[in-house]
Amino acid sequence: MTNDLRRICGLLLLGGLACGQPGGSDTLSASTTAEMTTTTGGSTAAPTTTGDATTEPTTGEPTTGEPDPCAESPQALADCVDPQAYADDLQFIADIRTPGTPHWQAVQDLCADRLAELGYEVVLMDYGTGVNVVGRRLGTTNPEQIVVVAAHYDHITDCRGADDNASGVAATLEIARLLAKVEFERTVHVACWDEEEDGLIGAEAYVAAATAAGDDIVINFNFDMIGFTSDAPNSQTVPAGFELVFSETYAQLEANMFRGDFIALVTSASAHDHAVALAAASDRISLPQAIIELPGGQENSELFADLRRSDHAAFWAAGFPAVFLTDTGEFRNLDYHCMAGPDEVADLDLEFAAGVTRATTEASALALGM
Repeated sequence: MTNDLRRICGLLLLGGLACGQPGGSDTLSASTTAEMTTTTGGSTAAPTTTGDATTEPTTGEPTTGEPDPCAESPQALADCVDPQAYADDLQFIADIRTPGTPHWQAVQDLCADRLAELGYEVVLMDYGTGVNVVGRRLGTTNPEQIVVVAAHYDHITDCRGADDNASGVAATLEIARLLAKVEFERTVHVACWDEEEDGLIGAEAYVAAATAAGDDIVINFNFDMIGFTSDAPNSQTVPAGFELVFSETYAQLEANMFRGDFIALVTSASAHDHAVALAAASDRISLPQAIIELPGGQENSELFADLRRSDHAAFWAAGFPAVFLTDTGEFRNLDYHCMAGPDEVADLDLEFAAGVTRATTEASALALGM
């Protein structure tokens, strides 16, 4: 379907964004219902047509009548991650996608169409300068409680951005596929943010709308660069003064000879339990990880600016719990923003990225009440 049919207005209400998704209602916002168009993978969506055949939208999963073994537990769900599907999405996404360019539009369409096919209610949140793609599936018993899994899909000029952040968007879409297999107690929002590179603008628009609506966001799992590793000693660096605040993590890195072979779980104190669950899920599949937990109440301090440079910071600023999953960007990958060379798929560790996707699938399912 075309982008125009899915687009919603970036309506301003009392000086704030009124586009949003209140957690427990069937509409996104009482003040904006008349101004927006949604597309859904459920029974109320328009049928799709292929050739001479007309079919209803599908979740993309076979219906055999047999229980899906992937839906037996959070661990089983995580173990159903498809590395090839992840790699295929990554390969497609990794191209020039500066906002407004054809491939930016193609990736936006990929997010919207995939989520709709999987049965999510999909909203294109046009907040004026960019477009967020948000898919929602309501929880069964606690729909007002929301778990957000997200990554930004925009990038800078003249850089393919395979690690930053095609790697995160591909993980988000694969997790969306798996979470669509299960009915959860809580509501899940799966999002592709726009304009992260211009200052977290898309995520801030979503958070402003969520705050205005009084949404109860339980946790935000945010991906930004999850595909680059190096087992060379001293390939991992840290921000200045890191060892003074995060001494245990620093000792862990030092004992590993500062190899860049782990996923960093940068967490607010309020998201502690979710970070621990994510670390346990990582341990289960032997995925190296390091928890970097900011002191309580210090999430928005400029002292930790290097740990706030992605969309999770918009959630922290509003008091919502969030965990930032990252390979640490330029503290490991010298091709960050194509500074030392092109940021290409060929330079990424796809097995590692699929492992991060598996661990986050498990942690997300647990957070959703599975």
